[in-house]
Amino acid sequence: MKDIVFCSNNCFVLYSAAVQAKNSENKESVPTLPQSPMKERPPKAFHQYSNNISTLDVHCLPQLQEKVSPPSSPPIMFPPAFEAAKVEAKPDELKVTVKLKPRLKAIHSSLEDCRPPSKKWKGMKWKKWSIQIVIPKGSFKPPCEEEIDEFLKKLGTTLKPDPVPKDYRKCCFCHEEGDGLTDGPARLLNLDLDLWVHLNCALWSTEVYETQAGALINVELALRRGLQMKCMFCHKMGATSGCHRLRCTNIYHFTCAIKAQCMFFKDKTMLCPMHKPKGTHEQELSYFAVFRRVYVQRDEVRQIASIVQRGERDHTFRVGSLIFHTVGQLLPQQMQAFHSSKALFPVGYEASRLYWSMRYANRRCRYLCSIEEKDGLPLFVIKVVEQGHEDLVLTDTTPK
Repeated sequence: MKDIVFCSNNCFVLYSAAVQAKNSENKESVPTLPQSPMKERPPKAFHQYSNNISTLDVHCLPQLQEKVSPPSSPPIMFPPAFEAAKVEAKPDELKVTVKLKPRLKAIHSSLEDCRPPSKKWKGMKWKKWSIQIVIPKGSFKPPCEEEIDEFLKKLGTTLKPDPVPKDYRKCCFCHEEGDGLTDGPARLLNLDLDLWVHLNCALWSTEVYETQAGALINVELALRRGLQMKCMFCHKMGATSGCHRLRCTNIYHFTCAIKAQCMFFKDKTMLCPMHKPKGTHEQELSYFAVFRRVYVQRDEVRQIASIVQRGERDHTFRVGSLIFHTVGQLLPQQMQAFHSSKALFPVGYEASRLYWSMRYANRRCRYLCSIEEKDGLPLFVIKVVEQGHEDLVLTDTTPK
């Protein structure tokens, strides 16, 4: 008998006739496993080698039946993804079923598909809350100050004093009553007794210039010339703002120049509609509000003298809510007792002021202040004039 040698991957297996005979004897003495009905036992054991690992068909080798053990199940073969793998075992063996859950594929075609699915709770329904803002078509006109005042008056939630008396002061240039708009004629400045001028009406006159301290010079000179000049827009006297173009005789009031669409420049010059450049200009001035301190330069001594000469008048000065009526007078024998280091107390002085009431929190009343003489000393008298009540007179020997 010849020996048979199998060689694979440096592994040697030697079989001889004697070995085969011994194996045959062992087979007779040792009981073998029952034969599989599906497969007959081969006469020889087949060996397969791959990477130093051998896979043997254990069903074809003899085994010692020392202990009864359940038959082993065949190896599980996993099927490819997205399919359920079912392994059918032999009738005498266990049946194992393995299901693989397929993975979700990300689809990048749209942003909505990439989002994870929302959870749905059992027995509950979800609704998305969306906000929708509706804007009405057409232009919205904000309410003016008068409409707001009327609305607040109807509600009755604000405390507002009674309206003050109408301002009858007139501008000597444009002849309009009361203070003007901030971005227009602006506030009234006192020129002389009962003579008032709007700030911009005086400032934009040709002769007038402003000092660093805020004093307006040559206002009286401009007013004297304006009494003889007629406005090109309203055809009234008092125009003092002329066109800066050479040999142009067009002259306007300041308010009329704005209405006529004249062009004002930052260097305090103006061009009429006939000579202004087309379109916008770098040096063009479109905002006329003046928030700095500005006043008319005048001779105060001469002005005080004119007050004394004019005598009794309804009123001569008004500064805010203070109305000045009369100056009064002092005789030589009264000079020593009717003055202090800071003030004079002339007999007959009279002024009135509008101020908050002592009886009501949201009303104003009139306080009439005067100086009288009593026992050779000044007596300060305040009369409270309020509608619906009798006049209340308060007196004392000092102004405090």
